[in-house]
Amino acid sequence: MTERLYLYALWLRIWHWGNALLFLVLILTGASMHYAGEVGFLIPFGTAVALHNFAGVTLTLLYLVFFLGNILTGNYKHYLPKFRGMVTRLVRQTKYYLYGIFVGAPHPTHATLELKFNPLQQVTYLGIMYGLVPIIIATGWALFFPSEYPEKILGAGGIWPVAVGHTLLGYFGALFMVGHAYLGTTGHTPGANFKGMWNGWHENE
Repeated sequence: MTERLYLYALWLRIWHWGNALLFLVLILTGASMHYAGEVGFLIPFGTAVALHNFAGVTLTLLYLVFFLGNILTGNYKHYLPKFRGMVTRLVRQTKYYLYGIFVGAPHPTHATLELKFNPLQQVTYLGIMYGLVPIIIATGWALFFPSEYPEKILGAGGIWPVAVGHTLLGYFGALFMVGHAYLGTTGHTPGANFKGMWNGWHENE
């Protein structure tokens, strides 16, 4: 028996899939620029730069939609973990993903209208959406204006720390995308969570 809950409003679903598409474009074009001349199967450098810049600006606008939408609709509350008993809940959820899910154990956390994320999702999404994404956007915009940096800082290029930070965050973003896609298959059926993010309805078994 399954319980159906309408958890994902239309604006949130549009943001989610748009954000995913832009991240894929940014990862591919970023890798093309980073490894230009070393591999020949990626996007040509000039095209990659143009696409990367366009996707970065669009991601900025889409993030503003996400940020304002969360505030105006109260969706931000789902990202706020309750500190009391957090360690116990995190350990229980981690054990489920590492072992329980492979032996048919019941999911320790079920989504509700009041809280749609499990403890690990809360901590991860909070760090990604209110930490990594704003910083990667900020460093991306900073790279638009390389002439504003001093020529040298401690003997290294002035823009070097920003470029390295932006690249490292890009790697973390790519790893998150892979993990996020995998965990999306861990609903009561492999496609249930993807279906829910498409039509708005989440199914609890």
